[in-house]
Amino acid sequence: QVQLVESGGGLVQAEGSLKLSCAASGRTFSDYHVAWFRQAPGKEREFVATINEDGSGTHYEGSVKGRFIISRDNAKNTVYLQMNSLKPEDTATYYCAADPYYSGTRAPGYNYWGQGTQVTVSS
Repeated sequence: QVQLVESGGGLVQAEGSLKLSCAASGRTFSDYHVAWFRQAPGKEREFVATINEDGSGTHYEGSVKGRFIISRDNAKNTVYLQMNSLKPEDTATYYCAADPYYSGTRAPGYNYWGQGTQVTVSS
């Protein structure tokens, strides 16, 4: 198993930036695909971005493409989400998720989840 802890959320003005971190402990982190999801109040959890085990492959949800960058440092057991040009509609709780086999965009496919970190973007 792997344990995930997100950090880096906060309050930021529109057009600002934040960098989220997802720190992992437990089994070999480099064996896991990792994704970021987000959930706004009253809405379903939605896919944001995913990265493969060695960081050579990434995929983004359309509304964040070109603004967000997912990356990982396996030596530090950490995945990052750099968020630029933030918009009020990016306001949500952001979760990282990991799985050794699944690398898609559906939340149920991931077996390991962090507790989430709140991102609030003011207009």
